[in-house]
Amino acid sequence: MHVISQKKLRDFWSLRSDAGFDLRRWYLFAKKAHWRDPSDIKAVFSSASFLKNNRVIFHVSGNKYRLVVKMVYESQRAYIRFIGTHQEYDRIDPETI
Repeated sequence: MHVISQKKLRDFWSLRSDAGFDLRRWYLFAKKAHWRDPSDIKAVFSSASFLKNNRVIFHVSGNKYRLVVKMVYESQRAYIRFIGTHQEYDRIDPETI
């Protein structure tokens, strides 16, 4: 997958260093992955949640943070749409962000 954009992840882990290891690991795995549909993701990330508009929620750092990614399986792109705490997540609409 082509992850767009790693900068959002780096910016987040520079502010919250406790998320750095897990976000780096997710990024390294995702950029080597070839996910064709949600079942491919679920096979690796069993706690991932799937929403409308090809949004996937990944739980980061023991579910301390949430990562919302818009997947475009056909072009192998993963767009980082949001990374934040549960409280910050509650203020967004993950299906449209």
